[in-house]
Amino acid sequence: MKLGYHIGYWQSGPPEGALEAITTAEELGFDSVWTAEAYGSDAFTPLAWWGAATSRIKLGTNIVQMSARTPAAVGMSALTLDHLSGGRFVLGLGVSGPQVVEGWYGQPYPKPLARTREYLDIVRQVIARKEPVTSDGPFYPLPLPGGTGLGKPLKSTVHPLRAEIPIHLAAEGPKNVALAAEIADGWLPLFFSPKADGFYRAALEEGFARPGARHTMADFEVAASVPVIVHDDVETAAGFMKPSLALYIGGMGAKEVNFHHDVFARLGYADVADEVQDLYLAGRKAEAAAAIPTSLVEDTSLIGPPEKIREELARWEDTVVTTLLLRGNAETLRRVAPILR
Repeated sequence: MKLGYHIGYWQSGPPEGALEAITTAEELGFDSVWTAEAYGSDAFTPLAWWGAATSRIKLGTNIVQMSARTPAAVGMSALTLDHLSGGRFVLGLGVSGPQVVEGWYGQPYPKPLARTREYLDIVRQVIARKEPVTSDGPFYPLPLPGGTGLGKPLKSTVHPLRAEIPIHLAAEGPKNVALAAEIADGWLPLFFSPKADGFYRAALEEGFARPGARHTMADFEVAASVPVIVHDDVETAAGFMKPSLALYIGGMGAKEVNFHHDVFARLGYADVADEVQDLYLAGRKAEAAAAIPTSLVEDTSLIGPPEKIREELARWEDTVVTTLLLRGNAETLRRVAPILR
């Protein structure tokens, strides 16, 4: 497996030491570095700013939220960053959830799978620049019907550096994962667990078997964000992770629609996920974190002493994952990289 570095979300401002961590990842031979966005900092700008200090490492977005921009705008950003980086850009896209899509971006959420299919088609048309971009789909029709009547199909003024730029899709549910296998070049899972490898492998194979699928398992990228915490005490290491897990399981989405909650329910922690969600939504965040068993953390992370991490890494190497995306500062990367190799 390859190693990548995930900068993650900003909090009150840019993550301290981010540039040093990115350049360290490149020095250590990491394959890729990724930015994120939710409803604060965006994914493109930091990637261009910090990526300018690199020369080899791939630069990816994990993820750009589709509701934030039209597909043509995303195609423009992808063309631009691919040129500026010398062909190192990877476009990671995702639909997010209804709370963010409708509450922050003011865009409709229904039919996310059909939206994704139409969105990617337009993005690829923009990047390929073979002919003026058109779409007769219901979500992003181009040219826009009605209006002034003056709209016409256009081609980008910029010629692509590459006719195709890799596009990875973020997905958690089986239908979304299958769609990623069918129409994308890679999958960006969150809270992946080797225990669920068979479940996800089946979803991917379903997508690969569809007419027109672009890849097979042999040449499809799966870049999974995997927390790695080196610590002599497993319980202490797990404790560092539990507040963040409580946020995702309990608060990242409405009670009736929380895809992260569903991931852990499928993993065998349905009762735990329900309890964490109830506590978190009631404002009892510390209790929600305390309700998470260490086994849940271990199922989705690599934590503990170096020898334990090395032993458990073998489980990950047997899965569909092709790249482990790590987080932390430069010192963390220097410490963890030799263990994972």
